[in-house]
Amino acid sequence: MTTYSLALIGFGGVNRALAELIRDHSGRFEALGFDLKVVAITDLGLGSLVQAEGIDLAHVLALPRGASFEGMPGGSAEPRNEEVIRNSTADIVVEATFTSPVDGEPAVSHVRWALEAGKHVVTTNKGPAALYGEELSSLARKHGVRFEFEGAVMSGTPVLRLARQMLAGLEVKGVQGILNGTSNYVLGQMETGLSLGQAVADAQELGYAEADPTADIGGSDVRLKVAILANEVLGADLKPEDVTTTGIQDITPDDVVRALGEGRRWKLIGQATRLEDGSVEATVSPLALPAGHPLAGISGATNAVAFDTDLLGPVTVSGPGAGRTETAYALLSDIIAVDASTKGSVHA
Repeated sequence: MTTYSLALIGFGGVNRALAELIRDHSGRFEALGFDLKVVAITDLGLGSLVQAEGIDLAHVLALPRGASFEGMPGGSAEPRNEEVIRNSTADIVVEATFTSPVDGEPAVSHVRWALEAGKHVVTTNKGPAALYGEELSSLARKHGVRFEFEGAVMSGTPVLRLARQMLAGLEVKGVQGILNGTSNYVLGQMETGLSLGQAVADAQELGYAEADPTADIGGSDVRLKVAILANEVLGADLKPEDVTTTGIQDITPDDVVRALGEGRRWKLIGQATRLEDGSVEATVSPLALPAGHPLAGISGATNAVAFDTDLLGPVTVSGPGAGRTETAYALLSDIIAVDASTKGSVHA
């Protein structure tokens, strides 16, 4: 059985959840035809840990808050990301750091270093895929490895792989999505009579919204995801700044009540459409959708995407768009894709 060695770059909620899956569910991976071991971890708080024989994940996961890898065999108080990415024995680099949506750093550099070193990359970060997707995919092909980022759009709910594999043979003319659970939850709460501010506070209390909810409410989070969808599904070459973006900050309770009275529901919709001249237009904006629209019934923090196809009409997939375990599954699905490509599967 093939064993893949992983380097976890960033050890926050998502990579910790992946480490827990590896620790607790080895049988799941064996059923898939491979095994996983972690040979390196880097983290801003913990430092770096490199053990080619495999790290004791139970021990690392039990470390108290404020601990450091310093003093452990192969450990250091410094993250040493580039050194670990380039020189560790990892086959697959798992990138899950906090990254700027403006320039994609530090994740973009992490991905480049790994691909240049001939290592596969799986990541949940939107920045590298949205800002440099084609460049990094080309770099991966040059070095005979994979650059996978399924979790960058809808966490563990597969939309990119669905479009590539299950919709092959169809002409996808456009895509619409509810791609931010926070904004969808907020709009739903406003339907109960809450103001925007009250609904945001409620979302923060439940952990759906960050302390600074600007990216969710203003639409910039969705803009990155729409750029990825437009490029990956419709073959566009868009940058996030090409996506015209309006958030939900100006939607009022009166707007919401009026729409409900008309049988409509407000949703923050990211969409990309192929025009008659072959170009692709992409937008993010709040829309009052009629009850019959495939996205109108999506409630709470759930995400959904509707593909407009020539033979099947709208094909809709919905599921969780956030969550540490859900996003960790996206990383696992990317690792499965790496394994399939390594073994020559037509489903890679």
